[in-house]
Amino acid sequence: MAFSRIIGTGSYLPDKMLTNDDLAKIVETSDEWIRERTGIRQRHMAVEGQTTGDLAYEAAIRALDAAGVKPEELDLIVLGTTTPDIIFPSTACLLQHRLGANGCAAFDVNAACSGFVYALGVADKFVKTGAAKKALVVGAETLTRMLDWNDRGTCVLFGDGAGAVVLTADDETGILSTHLHADGGYKHLLYNPVGVSSGFKQNEPNCGVRVLMTGNEVFKVAVKTLDAVVEETLSANGLDKSSIDWLIPHQANLRIIQATAKRLDMPMDRVIVTVDRHGNTSSASVPLALDEAIRSGRVKRGELLLLEAFGGGFTWGSALLRY
Repeated sequence: MAFSRIIGTGSYLPDKMLTNDDLAKIVETSDEWIRERTGIRQRHMAVEGQTTGDLAYEAAIRALDAAGVKPEELDLIVLGTTTPDIIFPSTACLLQHRLGANGCAAFDVNAACSGFVYALGVADKFVKTGAAKKALVVGAETLTRMLDWNDRGTCVLFGDGAGAVVLTADDETGILSTHLHADGGYKHLLYNPVGVSSGFKQNEPNCGVRVLMTGNEVFKVAVKTLDAVVEETLSANGLDKSSIDWLIPHQANLRIIQATAKRLDMPMDRVIVTVDRHGNTSSASVPLALDEAIRSGRVKRGELLLLEAFGGGFTWGSALLRY
C-alpha cells in the first residue's frame, strides 16, 4: 500500500477585505470586542458574482502549477464545502469541467468546517488503494453569503477563501493516517436551518440562509473533541507529542487554537495561525494555512505536520503527514 503525498499546494483569497472597524459600522461591535474573543482582525469577502467555484478554481490552478501536474492527469477531485455554487451538479463537477479534467471522479464533501480534512481523508484512501494516482483536494467557501449581518455573535467570525492540494502515490512517505468523526446529536448548537426537503417557509422562526450558533457550548465541545483526536492520532502512529513539527489547525478561534497547542506542549511559534487575517473560512481554513506555511518557507520537506479541524454536525478530524 502506497502513501499519498502532497506535491503541490495553492490558495486564493478574494481582493475585498472587511476589517473589524468596517463591521463596527454595520453591527454593534468593536475591534477590541472581536479581537479579545476570537483573535480576528480582518477577513476577505467574495465580491458580487464571485462564487465558491471561482475561488476553488484559482486555488486549484495554483496547486496544480506548484505540483507540475496537468488537469487531464487527475484521477479524482474531492471538494469540501458547505456553500456550493448550486445544489447540483456538485461544485467539484463544475470545477472539473472548468479545469478541463473531464472524465475523472469528482464530488463534494459537506462536513462544515471539517470539510477539507474529510475530503483529504477520502482522497487519501483512493490513492493508497490504487484507485487514483493523482488527486486534487480542495476546501472552498463563501460563508459571508450565509450570515445574518445583524447577529454580532456570528457575522464577525467568517470569511471567504479557498485552498487546494495535489496528492500523488509515493512508496516512502506522505499521509500517515487520517481520523474522521461526527456526532449529529450536537446539531442544534451550530447549524443552518434551510434545506430542500425540510419545507421551511420564510415566515417560520429561525428561517433564512444564516448560521445559528451557541458559541460557548461549541467552544467547550471543540476543545474536548480536538484533544481526543490529537491523542487518537498520536496513539495510532506510536508517536509522542514532541514528534510533531507543526500544528496546522482549523482557524476558527485563537483561543481554541491555543488550547490545542497547549495540549501538545507546542509553542505558538510552531503553530500556523491565519485566523487574525482570514477569519473562519470553514473548509478552506486548513488548506489556506497549509499553503501559506509552505510558500513562506516555514514548513519544509520531511517535517511532520498535524492537521485538525472541527465543524458543525458536529464533525471533527485530523490528518498526520510527513510533508
